[in-house]
Amino acid sequence: MKEIVSLDQLDVVNGRYTYADYLTWKFEQAIELVRGKILAMSAPSRYHQDISRELSGHFYTHFKNHSCRYYAAPFDVRLYDKRKSAKANKDIYSVVQPDLCVICDLEKLDDRGCLGAPDLVVEILSRGNSTKEMKIKKQLYEESGIREYWILDPEHECAFQFHLTEAGAYSPATIYVKEDAVNCVVFPDLKVPLEEIFVGD
Repeated sequence: MKEIVSLDQLDVVNGRYTYADYLTWKFEQAIELVRGKILAMSAPSRYHQDISRELSGHFYTHFKNHSCRYYAAPFDVRLYDKRKSAKANKDIYSVVQPDLCVICDLEKLDDRGCLGAPDLVVEILSRGNSTKEMKIKKQLYEESGIREYWILDPEHECAFQFHLTEAGAYSPATIYVKEDAVNCVVFPDLKVPLEEIFVGD
């Protein structure tokens, strides 16, 4: 089999790949797999990184004496259809790198990241990726059983929060503006004031 050293060698439009394929690729371009389709990732802006840093600080303080663990990107999260039990690399078609995620079932953690749904995922929008985060990933995270999902929008300095209902579907979005604090559903004692997160120049 020919060694894959460039994203150009792959069929981004029509190809369907697995985590087993992903492990063999030798290029440096950051990518994610969503249902076997490749999503190329652009380098985050400085403000994106500022927001990630500030939120990481809140998560560090909150979870440092907690049984759950939080991780910041780059950190591979392998998602599989929650209706199936197969977890072999060849059966995994979605590998994402959330900006931040929290995992409480530590058995999901291994040296390669997380296998299965985190309890909380946070994505920070960047220019050009809002469609990916707002629609494609939201559907994937809902189907995979991620209990709570936040989308932070740096341009408008607001946040969208979704959580799984008893029906297994995401709630309508709760929208927070900069003057608000995001009240976590999965971790009720976690409250994040957005004015301490959106701290750009």
